[in-house]
Amino acid sequence: MQNVILTIHLILALLLIGVVLLQRSEGGGLGMGGGGGGVVSARGAANALTKLTWIFAIAFIGTSITLTIMSARQADGGSVIDQIGGTAPAPAQEQPASPLGTDLLPPGTSDAPIAPPRVDQPTEAPAQNN
Repeated sequence: MQNVILTIHLILALLLIGVVLLQRSEGGGLGMGGGGGGVVSARGAANALTKLTWIFAIAFIGTSITLTIMSARQADGGSVIDQIGGTAPAPAQEQPASPLGTDLLPPGTSDAPIAPPRVDQPTEAPAQNN
């Protein structure tokens, strides 16, 4: 049922685009539109296109609301993971916090440096000869 309404929705969207593109611009309301008063005149065709635009727009909004309601009812069943058949990852076990703050390090690492520190100056003071 949802596919049928979606197909109708897409057809209405294309029809609505076509009808809007067929309408002639009135010059921004400056009185540049043509005159005349018959059903076959430019004004009569414009009124027919306006009415057709309203009909397509109302039907488009109706199918939009219908599709939204149908999607909301279908989505009540759970999460996306449930729909694809997967399993949720198990929650990680908590480890007691270290008082030194090393609990932020990845497991198997320590806070010791990887390489020894570089020595720029000698560690022993040079002996002074007096």
